[in-house]
Amino acid sequence: MREVLHSKIQGQGEPLLILHGFFGMSDNWKSLGNKYAEQFEVHMIDQRNHGRSFHSEDFTYELMAEDLLHYIQHHNLEKVSLLGHSMGGKTVMLFATMHPEMVDKLIVADISPRFYPVHHDLILEALNSVDFSIHKTRKEVEEVLKDRIDEIGVRQFLLKNVYWKNKGKLAFRFNLDSLTENVDEVGVALPSFHEFEGETLFLRGENSGYISKDDESLIFAHFPKAKIETVKNAGHWLHAENQADFYIYSIEFLTEK
Repeated sequence: MREVLHSKIQGQGEPLLILHGFFGMSDNWKSLGNKYAEQFEVHMIDQRNHGRSFHSEDFTYELMAEDLLHYIQHHNLEKVSLLGHSMGGKTVMLFATMHPEMVDKLIVADISPRFYPVHHDLILEALNSVDFSIHKTRKEVEEVLKDRIDEIGVRQFLLKNVYWKNKGKLAFRFNLDSLTENVDEVGVALPSFHEFEGETLFLRGENSGYISKDDESLIFAHFPKAKIETVKNAGHWLHAENQADFYIYSIEFLTEK
């Protein structure tokens, strides 16, 4: 029997499903989720190999889109709005092109449909250098990550995945072996000729290079009704770095008739 993705559900109204990025989890969307829940039934979802969802050796966007379909069917949802950041954005793009009849509105945060070369090498190297049989406190884990990751924000983001697996034993919530093995999958492009003709909003961070001017024609080829907005003073983690503007753009789009 297929396992159902773990989620946190709150609020009432039309369903809004939120998917995090690589190394992320539903908890990253807690404060924005609370705000959306004033008007929607919000589902903050952990994708496979992340958060509290199941671990699997298999990790592709096709499988993650299937996981999402299974989740929607399991919860008896008919038409949903989708919001995905980075890797989650790739998942919701693929899902919307495969099941357009199930999608009301689509929001893609700081990712384009194009191919991205692997650029998580240093992070994976740092994470794989943690040995929980030796590193027994969060402080010790942070010291290991510090050797290879300069940005404190990135370290803190990754440390949110450290938890007490059992008494005296820390672990990562994500499936590091599978993510390391399948890292090439994360940058895969949306397949050619996949289109979604529904309402779509792309939000890019002003200081992020993930959606460039050159990506715009590709976005419109796949999503002819797309709007592209830039969130000021924000990089790739735009929903955290400028939550106020991210919320304004997204809620206006979601509530537009």
